[in-house]
Amino acid sequence: MTVEKSSIESQPQAGTGWYKQVFAWLMAQGSPSYERAVGERKQALFNNIHGDVLEIGPGTGPNLSYYPKDIHWIGIEPNPYMHSYLKKEAEKLGLNIDVRIGTAERIDAENNSIDAVVSTLVLCSVPNLSATLQEILRVLKPGGRFLFIEHVAAPQGTFLRQIQTAIKPICKLIGDGCNPDRETWVALENAGFESVNYQHFEAPVPLVSPHIAGVAIKKL
Repeated sequence: MTVEKSSIESQPQAGTGWYKQVFAWLMAQGSPSYERAVGERKQALFNNIHGDVLEIGPGTGPNLSYYPKDIHWIGIEPNPYMHSYLKKEAEKLGLNIDVRIGTAERIDAENNSIDAVVSTLVLCSVPNLSATLQEILRVLKPGGRFLFIEHVAAPQGTFLRQIQTAIKPICKLIGDGCNPDRETWVALENAGFESVNYQHFEAPVPLVSPHIAGVAIKKL
């Protein structure tokens, strides 16, 4: 896991204020090596983004610097201790942002109202992945795009997959609900998007090195 990771909804064990405050502080410290590894992919994904953009689980704002300046950015971040970090980062970048409390399974946005939804290192920790993807489809405009970079399960039968499954209870406890062996790409393919295009790649992060990055498009 990296400190950039953000969970859109904490597990019950992680629900106390002190945990959320510490988790926000840890995320605010950043992970320069991780950003160096995925920065070009983020730049390529977010370069042509426009209009109303909604990011689920933006954490302390590691993605804000990659967005064009003329978008209307909405962040759905359930941890209130993240908000001050988000606003500080936005102010530094000259961005106007709209930060809202909410969860990925109950997004505070109207039907068919969003041009693009963004998620990075969040889908591993949502309690109900299928419900989250349906919410994303609900708020996207017809033809709208879901852009994602997520760590995912290693191939079945590999030693790394066995380790991921074994350490999942610990990851969920200390990683704000993280499921390191989640086959997120399968859920994306079955969610009902018109198209889902992604690539697998390796990131310099122990245990959660397998990643996917791509775009899913809602039907017109």
